[in-house]
Amino acid sequence: MSNIQKVFDKMKVEGHKAFIPFITAGDPHIDATESFIYALEEAGSTIIELGIPFSDPVADGPVIQRANLRAMAKGVTLHKIFEMVSRVRKKTDIPLVFLMYANTIHYYGTDHFFKKCQDIGIDGVIIPDVPLEEKEEFACHARERGVDLISLVTPTSKERTKAICQDARGFLYCVSSLGVTGTRENIETNLGDMFESIKAHCMIPTALGFGISTPKQALELKDYTDGIIVGSEIVKIIEEHGDKSGDYLKVFVTNMLEVLTKSDL
Repeated sequence: MSNIQKVFDKMKVEGHKAFIPFITAGDPHIDATESFIYALEEAGSTIIELGIPFSDPVADGPVIQRANLRAMAKGVTLHKIFEMVSRVRKKTDIPLVFLMYANTIHYYGTDHFFKKCQDIGIDGVIIPDVPLEEKEEFACHARERGVDLISLVTPTSKERTKAICQDARGFLYCVSSLGVTGTRENIETNLGDMFESIKAHCMIPTALGFGISTPKQALELKDYTDGIIVGSEIVKIIEEHGDKSGDYLKVFVTNMLEVLTKSDL
C-alpha cells in the first residue's frame, strides 16, 4: 500500500476527510515554497500538491498561469525543485504529489524522472494532459519506481470511468467542473450521477478538486468524496502576500479542516 493510501486510511479511521492544498513550486521563489510546505503540514494538510511550472499549462486558469510565470521568471527548474524536495524530506514525510505536464517529463527523461521521484520521496504524479490511451507510457515507469501515477476522471468521463479506475493508483482525482482550474461560486456538475459511476468501479480513495475555494463549498461537497483539493484560492493567497504567506495559509487550512473533520461524517 502506498503512502498516499495509508494517509487516506488514517483519515477514514478518524472519521475525517482529507485536505489537499496545491501550490506552484517556485512561486514566489523556491525557498518560500519550502516554507509553505511546512506551514501547510503544520496546519493539518493531508497531502500537498506541488505544481511544476510550465509555459503552457492547458488545465490551469489565470491564477495558476500567473504563478507559473512568476516561478519561471525566478529561474525555477525541475532540478531546483528536486533539490528543494530533498531538503524537505529531511524534515517531513507528508505525502507530496507533483502536478505537471508531459513535455517536462519527456525533456527530463521519463525513467530518469521517476527514478528521481523515488530517490527523493515524491509519492505521486498527476499529468493532466495525458489521456487514458497514452497513460501506460508513463505508468510502467511509475509502477517500477513505486510512484503513484494518479488518474483523473471528469464529468464527461462516465463511459470511460471503469477503464480509468482499473489501474488507478494513490487516489482518483475527481474533477468537479468542466474547463480549467479556478474558483467558482457554484459547482453545477451532477456529482451524484458522477460519483455513482465512480463508486461502482473505483477501489481506491477519491479526492474532488477544480473550483472549490471556501469552507462552505467543502461542507456541501465532502460527502461525495474522501478528500477535497483546493488550488487557485491558495495560489491567490501567495499572489497577494508573497513569501510572507505562511500564516495566511495556516488560517485557510484551519478553516477548511473545521468542516472536513466534523464528527458527523
